[in-house]
Amino acid sequence: MFLPACDSVNEAHRLTMHYLDWSNQARPHSQLNKTPDKAYAVMMPPPEHAA
Repeated sequence: MFLPACDSVNEAHRLTMHYLDWSNQARPHSQLNKTPDKAYAVMMPPPEHAA
């Protein structure tokens, strides 16, 4: 990931969160035809319920 020079930590955090949201939610994954969340959700077993 490439970040341009930022004027503050808050700006760097905002840009990082924007990129991660785009990467995990919106970016098309052409080979899978799914976003990463959708692609990996079917591969992961359901979480164990805490007692």
